[in-house]
Amino acid sequence: MKAASKTGGPMEAVGVPAMAIRLQGVTAGYGARVALEDVHLEIPVGALVAVVGPNGGGKSTLLKLIAGVLKPWTGSIEVLGAAAGREAHRVAYVPQAELVDWSFPVNVWNVAMMGRYPRLGPLRQPGRADREAVSTALERVDMLGRARTPIGALSGGQRRRAFLARAMAADADLYLLDEPVTGVDVPTQEAIMALLSAEAEKGKAVVATTHDLGAAVKHFKSVVAVNRRIVASGPATLLTDPEILSQTYGGHLLVLGDNLGILDDSHHHDDPAGSERHFHEDHPAGRS
Repeated sequence: MKAASKTGGPMEAVGVPAMAIRLQGVTAGYGARVALEDVHLEIPVGALVAVVGPNGGGKSTLLKLIAGVLKPWTGSIEVLGAAAGREAHRVAYVPQAELVDWSFPVNVWNVAMMGRYPRLGPLRQPGRADREAVSTALERVDMLGRARTPIGALSGGQRRRAFLARAMAADADLYLLDEPVTGVDVPTQEAIMALLSAEAEKGKAVVATTHDLGAAVKHFKSVVAVNRRIVASGPATLLTDPEILSQTYGGHLLVLGDNLGILDDSHHHDDPAGSERHFHEDHPAGRS
C-alpha cells in the first residue's frame, strides 16, 4: 500500500500489484463541514488494511467515499478499475453497528441473503446457488445454527458475525468494514480477523476501521492513519512511531509503558450531530 502521487501515475507495470482503490485529490464533507481534505491514497488487491484515527477524523467518511455512498466534493475515486459505485456488486460495505435499526423484523438468514441482492438484480428470486452461498457464509462465521433468529435477539458479537456473513455471501472482491470488531470479546475478534485475513490471502482487498491500535498492529498487514487528511499509510508498524501517532491523535493519545489508549469514545460517526442515517439494511441499492 502506498500514498498515491498527486499527479497520478501510469498503468501498473509487470510485477507491480494492481490497485483495488485509488483516491486522488479527494475532499469531502457534510453540509459546509470538511471531513476529509486532499486525500491521495492507493490500496492494492490482496491488502488487509486498518484505518485508524480519532473520532470525527474521517475514517467512516473514507469508507463511504470508497463505497460510493458519499460523493466527493473534489478529486477522483477509482474502485476495482471503475468510478466509485460502478462496481457495487463487487463491493461489500458494512457500516457501523449503531447505524443499523436492530428492531427491524429480519432474521440472520435474510441478512446474509442481502449480500446476494446486487447479483440478483431487481426481478430475480434467490436460486440454489444463492442459498448455498448464504449457507456457506453463515457456516464460516459459525452462525448457521442461528439462521432463523431475529437480528434484534443477537448479542453484539453475533450481530457482527451476521453482517460479516452478508459480506461474504456477496462473494465480493473488496470488503469495507466499519468497526467490525468493536465491542466484541477476544475469541470473536480473533475469529473475525482470521476470516478477513483468509479473504485477503485469496486476493480480496479488506479495509476496516478500528479504534483499537493493538488490534491494528496484531491483525492487519497495513494501516492508514487519518485525521482529516492521510497522516501516513504503510506497514502496521507505523503505529509504533510516536511522531505519526502524535500527528494522528494529538492530545487524545495516552501512552502507558508499551500500551496505547485513545482518550475518546469508540462509538462515533463522522457525520455532524443530528444527521446520522440509520439503515434498515433491507435495500440492495448502492450496497452489497
